[in-house]
Amino acid sequence: MDVRRLAAAWAVALCWPVAALPVAAEPGPSRCSGTLLQLQVQSQGSSGFDRFRFNLGLEAEATSNAEALQLLNQRLSQLRTVVTPLATGPLMVPAPSSTSYGSGRLRYRASTSVSGVVSKANYDLLIQAAGRQPGVSLQGFTALPASGSEAQLQTKLLREALADGRRQAEATASALGLKTVRLLRIDQRSGGGLRPMPMLAARSFNPDEAPPPERSVSLGLDYCLF
Repeated sequence: MDVRRLAAAWAVALCWPVAALPVAAEPGPSRCSGTLLQLQVQSQGSSGFDRFRFNLGLEAEATSNAEALQLLNQRLSQLRTVVTPLATGPLMVPAPSSTSYGSGRLRYRASTSVSGVVSKANYDLLIQAAGRQPGVSLQGFTALPASGSEAQLQTKLLREALADGRRQAEATASALGLKTVRLLRIDQRSGGGLRPMPMLAARSFNPDEAPPPERSVSLGLDYCLF
């Protein structure tokens, strides 16, 4: 066969569909010819923090709804002036709401809130400055994880959970007179996310004593013992 015929034969062969050949099924990773051990392990820990999410309540009262809202806007403007330089990033202010109360001559109360993020270094300054403003209440704060600490904590807890599962599996194998432990499956679908710890704010609060954010990792582990 000359070169041209050989090239044409290869071109036709490459265009033909290739039938799938039957492949013998291999034992999957979940197959165990020995004793199957299923464990649920959990590891918990706390993350370092360097910021707080703060929440400030703001109210104003007057003899009419319009006056209450106008006074609330004035107080909000003053609060923004003192809080914005100390906060990290933009402030969040929901639309105000108003209610009436009393019998006979009604009074009206307008309210909203101001929340944002402040560094640990500026926490005291922000709380003191905001607390001196009229109509402001300190509703609470939440410690936020430092940059990168959440990923480090996740890795640490995952390793601890895996090590704990391995210890339990080896102890069980030893009790049964078995020598080999093989990990078959890891199920991390139940792993918990970072849980910030909210606390009430106080003018005398020491930010270094705040409860840190916490995370838990839960793993379902299958081992084969033989």
